Amino acid sequence: MSILVQKGGEKIVVTDKDLKILLENMLEAIPEVLNKVLIVPPDITRLNSHAGKITEILYELLTPQSHVDIIPALGTHVPMNDNELRSMFGEKIPLNCFIKHNWRKDVVKKGTVSGKLLHEWSEGKVNYDVDVEVNKILFDNYDVILSIGQIVPHEVVGMANYTKNIMVGIGGADTINKSHFLGAVYNMERIMGQARNPVRKLFDYGLHTFLSDLPIYYLHTVMQRDNETEKMLMRGFYAGSGDEVFLKPCKLCKKVNINILDDSLQKVIVYLDPEEFKSTWLGNKAVYRTRMAIADGGELIVLAPALKEFGEDPEIDRLIRKYGYNGTKSTLKAVEENADLRGNLSAAAHLIHGSSEGRFKITYCPGNSISEKEIEDVGFNYASLEEMQKKYDPNKLADGYNTMPDGEEIFYISNPALGLWGDKANFI
Repeated sequence: MSILVQKGGEKIVVTDKDLKILLENMLEAIPEVLNKVLIVPPDITRLNSHAGKITEILYELLTPQSHVDIIPALGTHVPMNDNELRSMFGEKIPLNCFIKHNWRKDVVKKGTVSGKLLHEWSEGKVNYDVDVEVNKILFDNYDVILSIGQIVPHEVVGMANYTKNIMVGIGGADTINKSHFLGAVYNMERIMGQARNPVRKLFDYGLHTFLSDLPIYYLHTVMQRDNETEKMLMRGFYAGSGDEVFLKPCKLCKKVNINILDDSLQKVIVYLDPEEFKSTWLGNKAVYRTRMAIADGGELIVLAPALKEFGEDPEIDRLIRKYGYNGTKSTLKAVEENADLRGNLSAAAHLIHGSSEGRFKITYCPGNSISEKEIEDVGFNYASLEEMQKKYDPNKLADGYNTMPDGEEIFYISNPALGLWGDKANFI
């Protein structure tokens, strides 16, 4: 079985009315009896995916004839509070339908991907086994599991979603740690925006080999921000099973979410929405998604009004504070010499991802919850948010190129999670 329903194109807008019809048709096409259903949507950090509305519509269509549970794909993120659940999923779904994923405690091991395969896929960069660990709820006799997510360029797996939503979103520590490190040492410039890469091979192999008996259907959106209206438009919706339900929206995503620029950029200003970005673990998308567009000697300024921590997990936060964003060489040396970092390879991967490798300057401008010393201690430059927002006012800047009153040329991005930017010379 492959794609059950689909609608997409560069100029197409899938409305909520369209979406409801597509979801009705999808449920009718699923051969299983739908007495007990598990929905796996993203969390609040993927607010723009439209997965919240999709979950709400599915809940209405499935109940009361079906029992519905919902487990947001948190990965290592902080569990959503009640206000965040309501903000993303609306008022109609009872809060007791939502289940919290704990990536350290709630998982079971279903198999192991051999180091021999990892060595082959990574071109010799790594040689370790990876345990396939996923939340035990998947095996609670659900008739159907509906995995929802947005296809968008991603720093770890090239293109987000499909098997990643299960393997990482509700995955365990070994899977998450080692997959992230694999992507980092393979070089994320070789991965971002690419549907096929070593990390994707790991996720697909792990799921298809050890979880193939699970009745999983994937629901994928492709979203694009309309710069004129500042609204998110759904350019595509694809639902079904098998690789095609991932690869087809990836082709559309490349057209609407990857921005290839004629020249590299000297100064980039990125704004981090307070509702979405509260940590550098998430906020460093400002670094990941722009690094292939920024010139050597350039500067990235990150306006981060809600920044309050570095890692979403207390232990990862501690490790980021301890080792800092000091580049690949320094991080690999720290992994070799320190058991705490070696035991949390996703943190090590993040430290590599969040560094410019000394190629360009990264300046963070947080609110009052993070101090200048804390920012500088992890290897970033600091600037006053108040002063920078006076100079670079997000309310006055347009996405893309802007000329400031003093003649300075800057490039502005209102949400780094929505795309990938690169210049022709550096984009692979």
